[in-house]
Amino acid sequence: MPNVRQIRRRIRSVENTGKLTKAMEMVAAAKMRRAQAAVLATRPYAAKMQELLANLASMPNEDPSETHPLLRRRPVKKIALVQVTPDRGLCGGLVGNMNRSSGSFIVQNAAPFTVVTVGRKGRDFMVRVGRDVRATFTGLGERPVLADTTAVSRVVIDDYSSGFCDAVFLAYTQFVNTAVQRPVIRQLLPVQAAPTQPGQATDYIFEPRSLQLLSALLPRIVEMQVYSAVLESNASEQSARMVAMRNAADNAEDLARDLTLEANKARQASITTELLDIITGTLTLE
Repeated sequence: MPNVRQIRRRIRSVENTGKLTKAMEMVAAAKMRRAQAAVLATRPYAAKMQELLANLASMPNEDPSETHPLLRRRPVKKIALVQVTPDRGLCGGLVGNMNRSSGSFIVQNAAPFTVVTVGRKGRDFMVRVGRDVRATFTGLGERPVLADTTAVSRVVIDDYSSGFCDAVFLAYTQFVNTAVQRPVIRQLLPVQAAPTQPGQATDYIFEPRSLQLLSALLPRIVEMQVYSAVLESNASEQSARMVAMRNAADNAEDLARDLTLEANKARQASITTELLDIITGTLTLE
């Protein structure tokens, strides 16, 4: 059994750890509020852009030359996966859940994969399991803007347009609330056509020609989808880190309380032993 000095030393260590995790919780809470405000402000615009993209994909087009490369479908011989993860850990099971979801998705598909990673944790996982990492982007920061994710979108658009890959999927952690962050994998390219009711047709009047207009519009929409995924992942990361640090601080407080009780018991046992030694010595002298 450790002595009182050793227990008190451990109590000080646990209390210092608790102070550190408490401070990290407060920092993560402040960052979470900013990240949450950013993702909630972006969601309506991203959802409307996705709806527009799906409607464009469902348009009948009799002239193949007027179909934009990002809307063309072809047999899937190679798949690209854009995985968005944090750069740092200490955020509970968020990184592990995202990596497991991506790994399962890759294993379940027979086609070969190439991976574009956004974040160090996803890159480390894909390298560790031996996947083909096409490109890696790290250090986007805690307040990313659209310009920070343009390079990611450009890699995806160029690879799909050139025929390097035949389908692109986007993997990220969706922010639901402070306690819930859900791994999501959805198809980015080719664009999924919007469901239509019998007799319903989706059509747009283009001015100038549709191909010229779509060449400017579709890349912007894809960029917005990638940017929205990065914002969702950032809000999820800060929320998960705040909850993890709160749990760590609570655990440190509980452990310090238990160690204090153990130290008191050890001190009482030491005092009892000393009293017994004194009484025994006194009786021996008598």
